[in-house]
Amino acid sequence: MGICIASGGVVAYLAVSSFTLQWMHTVEHSAWEEDWRIATGNRLELVEARVKGSGAGMEPPDGARLESGWWRYRPNLRSLDTVRLADLGGAAGRWRVCTGGGACQEIGSGRAPTDDRHDGIVITACDEAPTAVP
Repeated sequence: MGICIASGGVVAYLAVSSFTLQWMHTVEHSAWEEDWRIATGNRLELVEARVKGSGAGMEPPDGARLESGWWRYRPNLRSLDTVRLADLGGAAGRWRVCTGGGACQEIGSGRAPTDDRHDGIVITACDEAPTAVP
């Protein structure tokens, strides 16, 4: 079991049971992180979220705790079949997936979508890389 990451017609498979999604807020330029794991029924569960600092549209939710400059909290979100991310292009539109041991890689095409058929980035739990984009 692992995760499949689909973007721009390309699918990558990572043999992991958990991962961290990282990105920068496009206005405040603050770091965000989310820890995900594969849950029962091959669904994705958000375990914890973190934001470095606060700012416009980034107010920490009730129950968040400040630790070493990061607001940490557990979002109230049901598990998901898929995680869909916009593939906005440019440096501000880059997402990173990090796995055990701190190994991180950028995901997405790095280009703005050219038409309505572009689904952005799709992350799913899977047994192996499918032959078609989900």
